[in-house]
Amino acid sequence: MDLKEKQVKIGKLRGQIASCTRCPLHATRANTVPGEGDVDADIMFIGEAPGRNEDLQGKPFVGRAGDVFDKLLGSIGVTRNDIYLCNILKCRPPDNRNPLSSEISSCVGSLDIQIKIVNPKVIGTLGNFATTYVFEKFQIPPEKISSVAGRVIDVETPFGPKKIVPVFHPAVATYNVHKTDLLLSHFQAFKPFCSDCETYPESIL
Repeated sequence: MDLKEKQVKIGKLRGQIASCTRCPLHATRANTVPGEGDVDADIMFIGEAPGRNEDLQGKPFVGRAGDVFDKLLGSIGVTRNDIYLCNILKCRPPDNRNPLSSEISSCVGSLDIQIKIVNPKVIGTLGNFATTYVFEKFQIPPEKISSVAGRVIDVETPFGPKKIVPVFHPAVATYNVHKTDLLLSHFQAFKPFCSDCETYPESIL
C-alpha cells in the first residue's frame, strides 16, 4: 500500500470514527480522538483512552501525560511527525475511568484497521490496556507490564514480522516523578528503530 492510499484509507476511517455510535461513550464525548501522525511510520504507539484535554481538542496525548510523551520521544531523537499515535478507545470514558471490556470490544475494530493501514515495524504499547490487547491480538503469552516493560518482543503477524515494545503509560510520571528515569530507560528500546536518532539529556524531563 503506497503513501497516498494509506492517507485516503486513514481519512475515511477518521470519518467513520467521527460518526461512530457503537458504544454509549458517543453520547458523552465532545470530540472523537482517532489518532494522528505519519501514516507510513515505522513506529506506532497505542495508548489507552482520551482524557479531558484530548476530548476537548480531538487530539491524542495533549495533557500532562502528553507533555511527558513528547519529552520521551525527544529522548530518542524523534517527534510526533515521525510516529503514528492512537488509543484503544477513540472516545473519553466519563471521569477518565478505565475502559470497560464492552467499550474495548466495540472500538478495537478501528484500531485493528489502523494497525493494518500503517503497518508499522514496531508497536509501542503504552500502559496495561494497550499491552493486554496487543498481546492477545498477536497471541503473546500474557505478562504483567512490570515484567515486560522495555523489552523488545518479536512476533509474526498477518502483516509480516513486528516488534512489540511495552512501556508504562506516560501518565505514571505525572503521579510519581521517580518513574521518569524508568520511562526514559524503557524508551531507549525504540532507539534502534529510529533513523538519525539523537540522544537528549535526561534533564529534559
